[in-house]
Amino acid sequence: MTTPSTDSPKSGIDMVGYGLALAGAALFSTKGVFIKLAFAEGVSTEATMALRMLVALPVYLVILVLLLRRNRPLRALITPRRLLASMAVGALGYYLSSYLDFAGLAFVSAQYERLVLFTYPFFVLLFGVWFFGDRMKWNLVPAMLLSYCGLMVIFAWNLAVRPDGLLVGTLLVLGSALTFALYQHLARRQMLVLGSALFTCIGMSTAAVLAISQSLVLDGAAHYAGFSPYVWSLGAMLGIFGTVLPSFLLNTAISRIGPRATSSTASFGPIITIVLAVLILGEDFTLVHALGTAMVLAGSWLFARQESRNKAVLD
Repeated sequence: MTTPSTDSPKSGIDMVGYGLALAGAALFSTKGVFIKLAFAEGVSTEATMALRMLVALPVYLVILVLLLRRNRPLRALITPRRLLASMAVGALGYYLSSYLDFAGLAFVSAQYERLVLFTYPFFVLLFGVWFFGDRMKWNLVPAMLLSYCGLMVIFAWNLAVRPDGLLVGTLLVLGSALTFALYQHLARRQMLVLGSALFTCIGMSTAAVLAISQSLVLDGAAHYAGFSPYVWSLGAMLGIFGTVLPSFLLNTAISRIGPRATSSTASFGPIITIVLAVLILGEDFTLVHALGTAMVLAGSWLFARQESRNKAVLD
């Protein structure tokens, strides 16, 4: 079980926390590629989510049982109210947010999806100010604007070359970014009580049950009998490397360094997605993409750097 810490460590920078956040962001960045490969095989959005969770759910349940058996004090923490709260937060972050992201990927490229989703740190900041009593840091606004200008550059290129479904896909992925940002704040509060491992197991198990149930209702159980071994292997990769490992890494990072710091380390993710999307999916990467991507990443880097300076001043 991970021992939660405060947003601002008393001594120095929590390098372990930042390392976990970077590793989680890198693994999560592979998700869009696996989803696109599954879509290319004719698998629906709902079935792709269900395949992911069919692999992930047993892992979370086993870890949950082991946690409760080996650590008796944890059992006392799981009151009905906390259990329902953790289930609701998990459904928000790993079911609703994921579904919007998966649905958006049916309309936009994997690399564009990752760049749009990459704006969630800005929403983490805004939600913290609007709903959770954080102070607004106006010196972060220029970095946010730079990133969004970069997104607009790529959006304009897509609008001229491949406009079909672009607006719908962008709004869906943006909705995913919004809900995931809200999830980070709410999850932080649950993890301070339950710890990151226990909360992750409860939240992800809830999301898994919802995703599998949705697919069974819409697709039917017989739908899965026609999947090839290749499709099942994609589901396994998506479940393990795109779900289980990064969820524990990111949630542990959130519990150690807080949602703002965790979200600010995500700049490594889009680079990995772009490389994989170009090499594996054959997506375009033009000078326009390079310019827009550079602006998005530069804005994120400036955002993270200024955020670190702000925290240093407060400390």
